[in-house]
Amino acid sequence: MSKPFDATSTGDDVLEDLDLTGKRVLVTGVSAGIGVATVRALTKRGAHVVGAARNLDKARSAIAGIGGTSADPGKLSLVQLDLGSLARVRKCTDALLANGQTFDLIIANAGIMACPKSETVDGFETQFGVNHLGHFVLVNRLVPLLRPGARIVSVTSAGHRLADVDLDDPGFDRTSYTPFAAYGRSKTATILFAVEFDRRHRDKGIQATAVHPGAAHTELSRYLTDDVVQQMVAAIEQTYPGGMAAFPWKDVSQASATSLWAGVTAAADTVGGRYCEDCHVAEYDDGDGLMSGVRSYALDPARAEALWAKSEEMVGEQFL
Repeated sequence: MSKPFDATSTGDDVLEDLDLTGKRVLVTGVSAGIGVATVRALTKRGAHVVGAARNLDKARSAIAGIGGTSADPGKLSLVQLDLGSLARVRKCTDALLANGQTFDLIIANAGIMACPKSETVDGFETQFGVNHLGHFVLVNRLVPLLRPGARIVSVTSAGHRLADVDLDDPGFDRTSYTPFAAYGRSKTATILFAVEFDRRHRDKGIQATAVHPGAAHTELSRYLTDDVVQQMVAAIEQTYPGGMAAFPWKDVSQASATSLWAGVTAAADTVGGRYCEDCHVAEYDDGDGLMSGVRSYALDPARAEALWAKSEEMVGEQFL
């Protein structure tokens, strides 16, 4: 890496001067926000992006004008993906496997945050089902399409600091449900998935990492009122050291940067099996608050292996 990047870096910054012609990337959640910014930065550098979205009409509108020109119309295509239905996840992967075109990078960007208690069509708590189990099946079923040197970027959140996974009660059947506890569990799960996936595949030259994109105003917060957001920001700011600036909101291009840095720019061995934020590998921090750093439970190898086994049990499918 020729230059340092930080919280203010954009997707264009971390990919500057790189030629990604010939690279194929799958990005989930491309109908709004960070997903669209990620697609824009990748196609600008020449990559072919396969964008996955539940609502294809919305995705087409969101990415209109990106990646396709009369001279090079093949930089961007779309596939339908509903992470809340395992049958539809498998339908998506079956189509990609039948197509046979390989990938250099998968960015598991789609997600949901702090929704009221509900279940996916398969009966999973919605945030755990969408954020973790849907991507768990998607990525694992696409392993045959991963080229040597490929990477998986699992988009998580500082919200993982709110809660560890509960392998005995993933659906809140015996514990009290709160939207943020469920969000925290799901985002810890996305980190643990990257840890175990990396352990299983790094010897084959395929690695995985988890990234926190930072806080940005996107549709992810659709279930939160302005008052709730302001209360959260105030609570976080109270944990800052004296003299620190106000809460660091990012725009969507800045929020795409860590995924792109970890997926393309950084050395694979540096980020593999790790948690990254603001374009660097985060330090462990088991203190209070949501300011920065990664909880030790989220990178625990034994915890990651146990979650993998539980996830296979829940989805009814085993993976190497």
